[in-house]
Amino acid sequence: MGITSIIILAIVILLVFYLINIYNHLVRIKHSVSKAWSNIDVLLKQRHDEIPKLVETCRQYMKFEQETLEKVMLARGRVSSARQNLDVPGLSLAEGALRKGLGQLFALAEDYPDLKANENFQHLQGRISMLENTIADRREFYNESVNINNVGIEQFPDVIVARLFAFEERELLEFDGVEIADVNLSQLFNQ
Repeated sequence: MGITSIIILAIVILLVFYLINIYNHLVRIKHSVSKAWSNIDVLLKQRHDEIPKLVETCRQYMKFEQETLEKVMLARGRVSSARQNLDVPGLSLAEGALRKGLGQLFALAEDYPDLKANENFQHLQGRISMLENTIADRREFYNESVNINNVGIEQFPDVIVARLFAFEERELLEFDGVEIADVNLSQLFNQ
Protein backbone atom coordinates (compact mmCIF):
# COMPACT_ATOMS: atom_id res chain seq x y z
CA MET A 1 0.00 0.00 0.00
CA GLY A 2 1.57 3.23 -1.16
CA ILE A 3 1.55 6.66 0.42
CA THR A 4 -1.07 7.85 -2.08
CA SER A 5 -3.40 5.01 -1.08
CA ILE A 6 -2.94 5.83 2.60
CA ILE A 7 -3.69 9.52 1.99
CA ILE A 8 -6.80 8.67 -0.06
CA LEU A 9 -7.96 6.22 2.63
CA ALA A 10 -7.39 8.84 5.36
CA ILE A 11 -9.36 11.43 3.36
CA VAL A 12 -12.22 8.97 2.84
CA ILE A 13 -12.26 8.08 6.54
CA LEU A 14 -12.25 11.77 7.52
CA LEU A 15 -15.04 12.48 5.03
CA VAL A 16 -17.14 9.61 6.40
CA PHE A 17 -16.67 10.86 9.97
CA TYR A 18 -17.51 14.40 8.85
CA LEU A 19 -20.73 13.22 7.17
CA ILE A 20 -21.64 11.19 10.27
CA ASN A 21 -21.10 14.31 12.37
CA ILE A 22 -23.39 16.33 10.07
CA TYR A 23 -26.04 13.60 10.21
CA ASN A 24 -25.92 13.46 14.01
CA HIS A 25 -26.17 17.26 14.20
CA LEU A 26 -29.27 17.25 11.97
CA VAL A 27 -30.83 14.50 14.11
CA ARG A 28 -30.27 16.58 17.27
CA ILE A 29 -31.90 19.58 15.61
CA LYS A 30 -34.88 17.51 14.43
CA HIS A 31 -35.44 16.16 17.94
CA SER A 32 -35.12 19.65 19.39
CA VAL A 33 -38.05 20.72 17.19
CA SER A 34 -40.06 17.70 18.32
CA LYS A 35 -39.29 18.45 21.97
CA ALA A 36 -40.31 22.08 21.54
CA TRP A 37 -43.58 20.97 19.91
CA SER A 38 -44.24 18.55 22.78
CA ASN A 39 -43.83 21.39 25.28
CA ILE A 40 -46.46 23.43 23.43
CA ASP A 41 -48.71 20.40 23.10
CA VAL A 42 -48.75 19.82 26.88
CA LEU A 43 -49.74 23.43 27.49
CA LEU A 44 -52.42 23.33 24.82
CA LYS A 45 -53.87 20.20 26.44
CA GLN A 46 -53.90 21.88 29.85
CA ARG A 47 -55.66 24.94 28.47
CA HIS A 48 -58.03 22.65 26.54
CA ASP A 49 -59.07 21.09 29.85
CA GLU A 50 -59.60 24.46 31.56
CA ILE A 51 -61.80 26.12 28.91
CA PRO A 52 -64.94 24.00 29.49
CA LYS A 53 -64.73 24.80 33.21
CA LEU A 54 -64.49 28.51 32.41
CA VAL A 55 -67.37 28.35 29.94
CA GLU A 56 -69.56 26.47 32.41
CA THR A 57 -68.81 29.00 35.15
CA CYS A 58 -69.65 31.84 32.76
CA ARG A 59 -72.80 30.10 31.51
CA GLN A 60 -74.25 30.25 35.01
CA TYR A 61 -74.04 34.05 34.99
CA MET A 62 -74.13 35.03 31.31
CA LYS A 63 -77.58 33.88 30.27
CA PHE A 64 -77.68 36.07 27.15
CA GLU A 65 -74.14 35.48 25.90
CA GLN A 66 -74.55 31.93 24.59
CA GLU A 67 -73.18 32.80 21.13
CA THR A 68 -69.85 33.92 22.60
CA LEU A 69 -69.62 30.81 24.75
CA GLU A 70 -70.37 28.59 21.75
CA LYS A 71 -67.69 30.36 19.67
CA VAL A 72 -65.11 29.69 22.37
CA MET A 73 -66.04 26.01 22.55
CA LEU A 74 -66.03 25.67 18.74
CA ALA A 75 -62.60 27.30 18.52
CA ARG A 76 -61.39 25.03 21.34
CA GLY A 77 -62.44 22.01 19.26
CA ARG A 78 -60.59 23.32 16.21
CA VAL A 79 -57.42 23.87 18.23
CA SER A 80 -57.66 20.35 19.60
CA SER A 81 -58.19 18.84 16.16
CA ALA A 82 -55.29 20.76 14.60
CA ARG A 83 -53.04 19.87 17.55
CA GLN A 84 -53.85 16.18 17.31
CA ASN A 85 -53.24 16.18 13.55
CA LEU A 86 -49.95 18.12 13.93
CA ASP A 87 -51.46 20.70 11.54
CA VAL A 88 -49.32 23.76 12.27
CA PRO A 89 -51.10 26.12 9.80
CA GLY A 90 -54.51 24.91 11.03
CA LEU A 91 -53.41 25.38 14.62
CA SER A 92 -52.32 28.92 13.83
CA LEU A 93 -55.77 29.80 12.49
CA ALA A 94 -57.65 28.00 15.26
CA GLU A 95 -55.51 29.66 17.94
CA GLY A 96 -56.36 33.07 16.51
CA ALA A 97 -60.08 32.31 16.71
CA LEU A 98 -59.77 30.91 20.24
CA ARG A 99 -57.77 33.88 21.49
CA LYS A 100 -60.31 36.26 19.96
CA GLY A 101 -63.18 34.33 21.55
CA LEU A 102 -61.51 34.27 24.97
CA GLY A 103 -60.84 37.99 24.67
CA GLN A 104 -64.52 38.63 23.95
CA LEU A 105 -65.52 36.35 26.81
CA PHE A 106 -63.29 38.17 29.30
CA ALA A 107 -64.50 41.54 27.99
CA LEU A 108 -68.15 40.48 28.39
CA ALA A 109 -67.43 39.25 31.89
CA GLU A 110 -66.82 42.88 32.85
CA ASP A 111 -70.59 43.42 32.50
CA TYR A 112 -71.33 40.74 35.11
CA PRO A 113 -70.08 41.83 38.55
CA ASP A 114 -71.20 38.60 40.22
CA LEU A 115 -69.22 36.60 37.68
CA LYS A 116 -66.14 38.77 38.10
CA ALA A 117 -66.36 38.28 41.86
CA ASN A 118 -66.73 34.50 41.54
CA GLU A 119 -63.64 32.83 42.98
CA ASN A 120 -63.78 29.96 40.47
CA PHE A 121 -63.96 32.42 37.55
CA GLN A 122 -61.01 34.40 38.89
CA HIS A 123 -58.98 31.22 39.34
CA LEU A 124 -59.78 29.95 35.83
CA GLN A 125 -59.15 33.33 34.23
CA GLY A 126 -55.77 33.54 35.98
CA ARG A 127 -54.89 29.95 35.05
CA ILE A 128 -55.79 30.43 31.38
CA SER A 129 -53.90 33.74 31.24
CA MET A 130 -50.84 32.04 32.77
CA LEU A 131 -51.10 29.22 30.23
CA GLU A 132 -51.40 31.77 27.40
CA ASN A 133 -48.19 33.46 28.51
CA THR A 134 -46.38 30.15 28.81
CA ILE A 135 -47.62 29.06 25.37
CA ALA A 136 -46.24 32.31 23.94
CA ASP A 137 -42.85 31.62 25.54
CA ARG A 138 -42.78 28.03 24.31
CA ARG A 139 -43.90 29.08 20.86
CA GLU A 140 -40.88 31.37 20.69
CA PHE A 141 -38.61 28.43 21.60
CA TYR A 142 -40.37 26.19 19.06
CA ASN A 143 -39.99 28.76 16.28
CA GLU A 144 -36.31 29.20 17.12
CA SER A 145 -35.84 25.42 16.92
CA VAL A 146 -37.68 25.37 13.58
CA ASN A 147 -35.46 28.16 12.25
CA ILE A 148 -32.31 26.28 13.29
CA ASN A 149 -33.69 23.14 11.63
CA ASN A 150 -34.63 24.91 8.41
CA VAL A 151 -31.32 26.74 8.12
CA GLY A 152 -29.42 23.56 8.98
CA ILE A 153 -30.98 21.52 6.21
CA GLU A 154 -30.36 24.26 3.66
CA GLN A 155 -26.69 25.01 4.46
CA PHE A 156 -23.93 23.50 2.43
CA PRO A 157 -22.66 20.78 2.95
CA ASP A 158 -25.45 19.80 5.40
CA VAL A 159 -28.01 20.05 2.60
CA ILE A 160 -26.41 17.02 0.92
CA VAL A 161 -26.87 14.85 4.01
CA ALA A 162 -30.34 16.35 4.67
CA ARG A 163 -31.55 15.46 1.19
CA LEU A 164 -29.91 12.06 1.27
CA PHE A 165 -31.74 11.17 4.50
CA ALA A 166 -34.96 13.12 3.77
CA PHE A 167 -34.77 15.66 6.58
CA GLU A 168 -37.74 17.97 6.17
CA GLU A 169 -38.36 21.66 6.60
CA ARG A 170 -40.77 22.46 9.43
CA GLU A 171 -43.35 25.24 9.62
CA LEU A 172 -43.27 28.11 12.08
CA LEU A 173 -46.14 28.39 14.52
CA GLU A 174 -47.53 31.85 13.90
CA PHE A 175 -50.83 33.11 15.17
CA ASP A 176 -52.97 35.47 13.13
CA GLY A 177 -53.05 39.20 13.62
CA VAL A 178 -55.23 39.08 16.75
CA GLU A 179 -52.29 38.98 19.11
CA ILE A 180 -50.03 41.34 17.19
CA ALA A 181 -52.60 43.93 16.16
CA ASP A 182 -52.49 47.36 17.75
CA VAL A 183 -54.95 47.81 20.57
CA ASN A 184 -57.63 50.37 19.79
CA LEU A 185 -57.68 52.26 23.10
CA SER A 186 -60.54 54.56 22.13
CA GLN A 187 -62.72 51.55 21.41
CA LEU A 188 -61.88 50.04 24.80
CA PHE A 189 -62.79 53.23 26.69
CA ASN A 190 -65.97 53.97 24.72
CA GLN A 191 -67.75 50.78 25.62
